[in-house]
Amino acid sequence: MSRVVLILFVAVLAILPAVQATPEFWITHLNYIGLATLVVLGLVLLTGVGGLTSFGQAAFVGLGAYTTAWLTTAFGWSPWLTLLVGLALTFCFAYVLGSLTLRLSGHYLPLGTLAWSLSLYYLFGNLQFLGQHDGIAGIAPLDLFGLSFGDGRTMYYLIWVIVLFSLWATRNLLDSRPGRAIRALKSGSGMAESFGINTARYKTIIFVYAALLACVSGWLYAHMQRAVSPSPFGLNYGIEYLFMAVVGGASSVWGAVIGSGIILTLKDQLQNVLPKLLDTTANFELIVFGVLMILVLQFAREGVWPILTGWFSALTGSDHVRQRQAPAPAPLLVQRGRPEAGSLVLEVDEIRKEFGGLVAVNDISFKLKAGEIMGLIGPNGAGKSTTFNLITGVLQATRGSVRFLGQRLENLPAREISRLGVGRTFQHVQLLPTMTVLENVALGAHLRSDVGVVSAVLHTDRRDEAELLHEAARQLERVGLGDYLYEQAGNLALGQQRILEIARALAADPVLLLLDEPAAGLRYKEKQDLARVLDQLRQEGMSILLVEHDMDFVMNLTDHLVVMDFGTKIAEGMPANIQTNPAVLEAYLGGIDDDLELDQPDAPPGAVAGVAATGSAS
Repeated sequence: MSRVVLILFVAVLAILPAVQATPEFWITHLNYIGLATLVVLGLVLLTGVGGLTSFGQAAFVGLGAYTTAWLTTAFGWSPWLTLLVGLALTFCFAYVLGSLTLRLSGHYLPLGTLAWSLSLYYLFGNLQFLGQHDGIAGIAPLDLFGLSFGDGRTMYYLIWVIVLFSLWATRNLLDSRPGRAIRALKSGSGMAESFGINTARYKTIIFVYAALLACVSGWLYAHMQRAVSPSPFGLNYGIEYLFMAVVGGASSVWGAVIGSGIILTLKDQLQNVLPKLLDTTANFELIVFGVLMILVLQFAREGVWPILTGWFSALTGSDHVRQRQAPAPAPLLVQRGRPEAGSLVLEVDEIRKEFGGLVAVNDISFKLKAGEIMGLIGPNGAGKSTTFNLITGVLQATRGSVRFLGQRLENLPAREISRLGVGRTFQHVQLLPTMTVLENVALGAHLRSDVGVVSAVLHTDRRDEAELLHEAARQLERVGLGDYLYEQAGNLALGQQRILEIARALAADPVLLLLDEPAAGLRYKEKQDLARVLDQLRQEGMSILLVEHDMDFVMNLTDHLVVMDFGTKIAEGMPANIQTNPAVLEAYLGGIDDDLELDQPDAPPGAVAGVAATGSAS
């Protein structure tokens, strides 16, 4: 949101209750929008950004409301103390439920949230000390330092101060090291785990964060209404909150405000307009509401907020990019020590991978030394990418061993292997397309900082964030993408995206770099530039293992080659020897006529193999 628009929005919010002409109804209506915004904001983070669908947020609202209602009426506790108790109780419930529920995937996850949502709803309605379905009445109003929040206009200020703080805190979180990890969840765990991100932990974090926001909303609701009962915390409200997130813009922080305002205003106005329009007291509101929701989902799939920002950009000529210059200089991040030149870095010993009866990798062995570039080549389907996945922990080997600097890797998860100093790219590009080029690379440096969620939320991580962004910009300059820092990664050409993946891997400061078809999609000059970058890395002591189909690129760059076919190693040696190896020619050409070699005495070494390999790559 533009700073000018934000100031105007806050100014209007502040002035409305002070103007006596503002109807009491609209003050109350805005209070409900504020309460809903808190819940929906959690869903934006959980569902829109993290990709985890939950229908159960209304139950956490009830948990906050019932905690303060019972403790204040039964024991006379201070409401401010009950807020802390409610947050602690919600944290425990959400942590346990999240640890169990988030293990589910696909449609099982939302079904799981439905189950515990219904359980908590019926728990509220059947416990005697909570008043069963009659609920709890006589809740005291809030007061702070002698200021009472007993009427709607003063409560309005408290609600919206908390809402604005929550919006600020959530925006801070998303623009931070933990926020990038959270945004990576939606793309799947494989890429994120390969850069040291504990995806299960971050899923639990956003689940708990969303629950705590819902708890605060419930606490405010109880002291505004002065009574609670189970009905506002049922499944229908959980679905409604999810609708608000989708309509406003499920991945937009300000979409929480827009979505809450649209849905609640629409519901209220339909109840007033439809009886007059249709001249009946029959309940047609839900039918019309459902049709309108279908239209919104059909024509505004990303939500209303992105449409509004698009209109604003068109009117003002602004593209809302907050920065155009490179990040300000910052201290360099601590770098790993490099092993001594020529020392053993990677040892793959008789590694095997079976998928049922299919042997994808058949007892492969090879060694890679410090400061060496090794090529892993072979026809399509030879098992090269599977071997990469076995080394990096994406797949678990059926048998055999992988040692990196003397440490066994085959039983370690991908994030622990990354922590040891192994970086990689992927055969099929795995970027976060809606994040900027700079943020994608900063994600690669995740393990080089220890900024936590609390520091990110409170915006005290600026120095660490500056160092991460400076490192990301430095690596982008290194690979020739310094002019694209604030471009969305999805807007780059395929070749540029592959280079971007290399920059992201370099940001992790690896000792061993695994590149899966890095030159695919690159033009000739871009390949030359990439070869210079890789050669420089070799001179700095980095070890590189690459899979590539471009034989000219491989032959001119690598020190050592391993050739695979049908999961089996068929040759190993220097590039010059591999080019004339009969087994390699057999694999690529299905055999070679002796007359062909005799008829081409002046052909450069490896020309036939190079043509064959290029032709076999698709």
